[in-house]
Amino acid sequence: MTDNSLPNPTILIVEDYEDTRLTTRLALENHGYRILEAGNGETAVEVATRELPDIILMDISLPGLDGLGAVKRIRENPGMKDKVIVAVTAHQETDYRAKALAAGCNAYVTKPIDFDWLNDLLKNLLP
Repeated sequence: MTDNSLPNPTILIVEDYEDTRLTTRLALENHGYRILEAGNGETAVEVATRELPDIILMDISLPGLDGLGAVKRIRENPGMKDKVIVAVTAHQETDYRAKALAAGCNAYVTKPIDFDWLNDLLKNLLP
């Protein structure tokens, strides 16, 4: 089981665009995070269930099982109920934010991402 007091929390990046996933991974690795990746909602559920990451950055718009559906399924796992899930999306509309929070996300971030700001947010969200 992952200990959130460790200096290198694990983040699962869920993003269907490989270039965006790569950019996010490199930026977060520079901040000392251990990174896991998934390109769709189904894979995200599998990886989250198996690895129990400390944080999930969940794109909302994914092919197949969308991000909100994946969050709901991940939250069903007892080991993931208290983990941090951040919705990441280009949608800035208020209803998307409300849906993300209702699905079980702890925070909502819009693209393009300021990675220094995101790092500060993640530090504040971790217990």
